[in-house]
Amino acid sequence: MKLPLLPCALLLLATAPSPGPWPTADLRDFCLEVVPHSGSMMGGKDFVVQHLKWSSPTTSVICRFKESVQTLGHVDSFGRVHCVSPLLYETGRIPFTLSMDNGRSFPRSGTWLAVHPSKVSETEKSQLVNETHWQYYGTTGVGGNLSLTWNVSALPTNSVTIELWGYEETGKPYSEEWTAKWSYLYSLATKVPNSGSFTFIPQPAPQQYQRWEVGALRIVSSKHYEGERDVQALWSNEHALAWHLGDDFRADPVAWARTQCLNWEELEDQLPKFLEELPDCPCTLAQARADSGRFHTDYGCDIEHGSVCTYHPGAVHCVRSVQASLQYASGQQCCYTEEGTQLLTADSTSGSTPDRGHDWGAPPFRAPPRVPGLSHWLYDVISFYHCCLWAPECPRYMLRRPSSDCRHYQPPRLASAFGDPHFVTFDGTNFTFNGRGEYVLLEAALTNLRVQVRAQPRTTLEGIQDRGTGLTAVAVQEGNSDVVEVRLAGETGVLQVLLNQEVLSFAEQKWMDLKGMFLSVASGDSVSIMLSSGAGLEVSIQGPFLSVAILLPEKFLNHTQGLFGTLNDNPTDDFTLRNGQVLPPTATSRELFRFGADWAVENASSLLTYDSRLLVNNFLYRPKHDPTFQPLFPEEVTPSPSQATEAAKLCGDNHFCSFDVAATGNLSVGNATRLAYQLHQNRVQSLQPVVSCGWLAPPHNGLKEGIRYLKGSTVYFHCNNGYSLVGAEASTCLADGSWSRPTPTCQPGQSHTVLLSIVFGGLAVVAVVALIYMLLQRRKSNM
Repeated sequence: MKLPLLPCALLLLATAPSPGPWPTADLRDFCLEVVPHSGSMMGGKDFVVQHLKWSSPTTSVICRFKESVQTLGHVDSFGRVHCVSPLLYETGRIPFTLSMDNGRSFPRSGTWLAVHPSKVSETEKSQLVNETHWQYYGTTGVGGNLSLTWNVSALPTNSVTIELWGYEETGKPYSEEWTAKWSYLYSLATKVPNSGSFTFIPQPAPQQYQRWEVGALRIVSSKHYEGERDVQALWSNEHALAWHLGDDFRADPVAWARTQCLNWEELEDQLPKFLEELPDCPCTLAQARADSGRFHTDYGCDIEHGSVCTYHPGAVHCVRSVQASLQYASGQQCCYTEEGTQLLTADSTSGSTPDRGHDWGAPPFRAPPRVPGLSHWLYDVISFYHCCLWAPECPRYMLRRPSSDCRHYQPPRLASAFGDPHFVTFDGTNFTFNGRGEYVLLEAALTNLRVQVRAQPRTTLEGIQDRGTGLTAVAVQEGNSDVVEVRLAGETGVLQVLLNQEVLSFAEQKWMDLKGMFLSVASGDSVSIMLSSGAGLEVSIQGPFLSVAILLPEKFLNHTQGLFGTLNDNPTDDFTLRNGQVLPPTATSRELFRFGADWAVENASSLLTYDSRLLVNNFLYRPKHDPTFQPLFPEEVTPSPSQATEAAKLCGDNHFCSFDVAATGNLSVGNATRLAYQLHQNRVQSLQPVVSCGWLAPPHNGLKEGIRYLKGSTVYFHCNNGYSLVGAEASTCLADGSWSRPTPTCQPGQSHTVLLSIVFGGLAVVAVVALIYMLLQRRKSNM
């Protein structure tokens, strides 16, 4: 049986002499660090092994990934050891080992981060100039030259070969024979100067290659034979290969695409139904952006980056479900207008569409429909081109990719900790606990979710420690997932992220696929952790301390304990001790201090890292709750008159802010707490449940006004010319989730208004004639 490898940080810690320096060279030779440490899962990235010098450049270097995929490395003229990342069918951290003896032994190990092709830096790819032109090439009015560019320094060679590779998935869908495969097809050019650009006029591909409709270009050094695998390369984006399709496509692209759409429709109707297991979309844009544990920004339509929503005109923001569905590895998409209204395909082709293949893939990856990006292209994107972009058959596509409405959406529950520190539980109870030590913020046996925090006093610029504390580290694990810790690094106040006790670098990538979770760093002071259960953590820097927000789906009701209390909509039992005793909501600050201390972490179950002498001596070898630390309690704080005036001006009725100003004497600390609490309140407001009545159909032979289906919204109905409305002209969404009136019908004939005008108009004519006749009769009688 193999023993698990210890993280290098722990090996270094375990072997460090006390109190001498940490060991470096020997262990670093075996616990490999690489630069760069990430690249596209398409492979071809050359990376250098750090801290390993080799004197013989003729040494045979073999790099083995996941114990199955091998690539050849080399030793350069400076004695540095290089590896090349392989073509993979998965994303995430890929373990690799290194052999310097032609594969006889692999004693050195490291980790390579394989990244979704669309999330790779633009400088690391070749660029299709005017990508839309490439993907419509051959359709009506689209022709001429095509061009691509690349960064010459990323591929150091004098001449290059430009190749086309195609992607396909073969075998019976959802069977063990269903396989994914990248294939070298042919070269567009060989031995062309490495100038950083190439232009050509596409010709129809030979017949045997035309079945590939999704692919990418690869640029390699001309020293390699054409199609040679796992060599240093630059890849373009995967894209629709319209430009290489045959004469039948170019002769009548609409008819060709219609045939493909009909073929897709026939296949789709034979495949398992996947929509039922997808999560419902949030009802509003505010909910979608706040529910960060289950939904994440769709990079194709992002309000933070200008809302370039090519396939969803009218939307300003879309989100995707973070986790793929359990059985079919499918994905959900939800798009919203500027007013926050969800767009549905039943109303517009701009509506959000679910995915048979989740765009981000799904563990264990490698096999369809779980291959990141590419399965999604085959089952959801190229079919959209066939039906909607190249042929006018979009209703067929939308019928099989209908938007989810939000009638059954349940917002997650939110709890937060921030400031000195202050806690707001899932049920809305708030309190202050100034312990020094390590504590259980949340435990949930339902998924074996554990969140632990470290609290330390702030040291002022004068070197004086406050009598309050704040959060300086947060660690989380769910089931057998990786352990992620977010902490303030030393005295610098910089956010640092650790994975299984090793410090992560986000210099190259801001998103990581990890075991049992996803990790996203939007900026240098904020980290999002998305767990497989749908729970989410947001950790950010607020003032001198960390702020933590946890989002839990409804299924966690009655399954939580810890400082964030019992999630059950009953705030009176939030102060529950480990032994089940419940402190009353009116408990004093000193009694609540006992409650907090009772939730101290136990050494045997600690998730936190102790990789410095300071942490070892202060937290590993001492009680997890420091009984000697005496904090200030809110009722014991008496600010000076001037301080009270300044605090009142800054804080208003925010008692958390006022306490932190009084406890630290620092307005900026109080202001950070005020902003953190305000952020919590805003998020709670965004996550309020919303009643939806669901989509309401327009009448046949008519239309409707209004695409908002939430409580209080009204939809208006009209009939086409030549039809009359039978039923209500409007319907309103009621508080019980039902519509006030059903959809009316439009029956042949003039509308009621026209008929009435005709009727009353006719009566008017009759009345006028009668009046004239009567006047004439009177005139005769008077003559």
